[in-house]
Amino acid sequence: MSDAHRITFALDGLNCAGCVRRAAAALEAVEGVADVHVNLAGETATVTLDGPARGAEAAAALERAGYPARTETVTLAVSGMNCASCVGRVGQALEAVPGVISAEVNLAAEEARVTVLEGAASARALADAATGAGYPARPAEAGAATDRGARKAEEARAAARKTALAAALAAPVFLLEMGGHMIPGVHALIGETIGHQASWLVQFALTTLILIGPGREFFLRGVPALLKGAPDMNSLVAVGTAAAWGYSTVATFAPGVLPADVRAVYFEAAAVIVTLILLGRTLEARAKGRTGAAIERLMGLRARTARVERDGEAVEVPVDEVQLGDVLVVRPGERLPTDGEVIEGAAHVDESMITGEPLPVEKTEGDRVTGGTVNGAGSFRFRATAVGADTVLAQITRMVEEAQGARLPIQSLVDRVTLWFVPVVMAVAAATVLVWLLVGPTATMALVAGVSVLIIACPCAMGLATPTSIMVGTGRAAELGVLFRKGEALQALAGVDVVALDKTGTVTEGRPEMAALVPAEGAERAEALRLAAAAEAVSEHPIAEAVVRAARAEGARLPEAESFETETGRGVRARVEGRAVAVGSARFMDEMGLDLSAFGAEDARRSGRGESVLYAAIDGRLAALIAVADPVKETSRAAIARLRDMGLEVAMITGDREETAQAIARDIGIDRVVAGVLPDGKVAAVDALRASGDGGRKVAFVGDGINDAPALAEADVGVAIGTGTDVAMESADVVLMSGDLAGVVNAVEVSRATLRNIRQNLVWAFGYNTALIPVAAGVLYPVAGVLLSPILAAGAMALSSVFVLTNALRLRRLRPAMAEAERPAAPNRAAAPAPAE
Repeated sequence: MSDAHRITFALDGLNCAGCVRRAAAALEAVEGVADVHVNLAGETATVTLDGPARGAEAAAALERAGYPARTETVTLAVSGMNCASCVGRVGQALEAVPGVISAEVNLAAEEARVTVLEGAASARALADAATGAGYPARPAEAGAATDRGARKAEEARAAARKTALAAALAAPVFLLEMGGHMIPGVHALIGETIGHQASWLVQFALTTLILIGPGREFFLRGVPALLKGAPDMNSLVAVGTAAAWGYSTVATFAPGVLPADVRAVYFEAAAVIVTLILLGRTLEARAKGRTGAAIERLMGLRARTARVERDGEAVEVPVDEVQLGDVLVVRPGERLPTDGEVIEGAAHVDESMITGEPLPVEKTEGDRVTGGTVNGAGSFRFRATAVGADTVLAQITRMVEEAQGARLPIQSLVDRVTLWFVPVVMAVAAATVLVWLLVGPTATMALVAGVSVLIIACPCAMGLATPTSIMVGTGRAAELGVLFRKGEALQALAGVDVVALDKTGTVTEGRPEMAALVPAEGAERAEALRLAAAAEAVSEHPIAEAVVRAARAEGARLPEAESFETETGRGVRARVEGRAVAVGSARFMDEMGLDLSAFGAEDARRSGRGESVLYAAIDGRLAALIAVADPVKETSRAAIARLRDMGLEVAMITGDREETAQAIARDIGIDRVVAGVLPDGKVAAVDALRASGDGGRKVAFVGDGINDAPALAEADVGVAIGTGTDVAMESADVVLMSGDLAGVVNAVEVSRATLRNIRQNLVWAFGYNTALIPVAAGVLYPVAGVLLSPILAAGAMALSSVFVLTNALRLRRLRPAMAEAERPAAPNRAAAPAPAE
């Protein structure tokens, strides 16, 4: 074994000598892992690996043993990648570094995201590995994506300058050689003036200038890759143009070497091929710059300065200098520099760029505010609660960047094909030349066919087909308030069959209000409400808060509850002023042995209206029926109708009673209801929905991302609905910044449109090569006399990449059916609750 494979990395969960022994045993059980040393004090493991792939196996073994290896993600900016085979070479080089778990290389973004065992390999070592493979790399700086558009614009300008120079040099070459075929009399004119031999010398000089000038990048990158046995697109262009130039040079300076009937020059092919490919790269660079427009817009929301109180005065400082706990002052019309909590003043803040809600939201003392949003007419002071990378805007930007660099399952097919594509193409080109030398009428035909195969088969379009669509699609999704936290969710969401919805806060407003309190016979209404609210005051459940709000609205003074206990999914118990108070569901009361028959008719009437019914008991006797209504969100009906129109079944999973859930379902058009389940029961409900179809169905679960975390994890796609300040960001595959179901519709439509776009690109890229490689090889010549010109091959190759990029950019114009601008304005969330009966 080599010392190069001796690595040290960090572990979690080591607390004692027993942990050390178990972690070491787990590592020693992995084949190819030896010399294991686990350090409790340093919380590290040092091992010797017999191959780089053993690092991932060791990490998996530690995960199973309960002592997971800590990992980190390193982002590299990689240059020199031009095609799908380049992506494969970079990925192979990175995965060959000991300690690397996985490497995702994105051609469109020109970056690599490497997951590595923490401490096993530095960012510099990873960059050196990619550079050693022929693709210069460097660790990406924080926020590097923000200047990507400017960098690509400069690359486009540089490529345009090269293209212009190449075109100026190639134009005379093309006219001298092809003019006679296009314009009658030109061939004779050249012979009568400078002469055909002089014409060839001029073409030689100009073409040579093109190849050593604008076209030298193909040789500088392609030849070393070829010598390493890992040819890429540059290798194809270099070999093809060199063959055309070399043959023509021999015909010009040593014509005696060739038979008289094959003495011809193809300088124009080499010159025009380079020009057309450079033109294609110019267009690619411009298009790639536009794929990152969403990130630039997000970063444009970030304030540059902040007004911070220092020594009693408001001082303007760069936003990077704001510290946690600083007090900031925001004036009318200013953009908020960071997240915080209002401590003085009031204003209406436009949060549309973060949440998608069209109306400004009133902010008063105690309310949370989000950096990047815009203050209205008021002025206020707030305390910074998150700065820098911890702000909501920074998290959103980071999620979009990660989603844009995602590797979808569909990409695996592309990778398997393209890794061997270039070597196969070179073999096909060699075979084409050999066949035409044996059976063709002239050697020049063999040259033309071989060069055409090399040029037309460059797999640029294959490499760009998936990542460009992902970048543009996820960027457009972010503009619509849809954040894909996990790249595979973009593909999975397009294939779901069932959308299961949580009720409270998802279908409904999530802010229930007490609709009525009906006292039992012999009980006093005010007393029952006061004691029930006192018991519920300790709970954070939305229904409990509704009861407390109603009691306080009626002027009740709530005593402090003691001995508070909560029964998950059932209710609460407490002692209030020495009296035993219980508030909860009918099931809870049944378990206490209480008779609810007196309220049977009222319960049925309230439940039939979609109200949630609970009961209060005092000192073991039934005291009151409490009805709570949670109004359905304004957009829920339209969103559910749209989901059904898209061919999806819509289900609702709720802990509420069957009658209440069914009433809401009938009102808004939900297909299936699973009611009365506890939080853990939602997982079983998701599994039941998945198994309900032939062969199983894919289920997306939509919830608030906190109480519904088990169901979100169990579903094929977990979708968290809420606002940007919700910790739901860490709980799901997809996060919706807006607070309504329209975001679910938008997410599904963007997902489907992106996958459709990817398939279009792949069909074009693979179909293009499948159809045109045989044509370039000359299969049509025996039957139709058609032989593809290398110039046309170069044009077709360049256009194939441009087609893929422009097709992906169409996603920027995607307008889902329920995009915010096309929906009615959302109601004012701050509206006062209706008075209780």
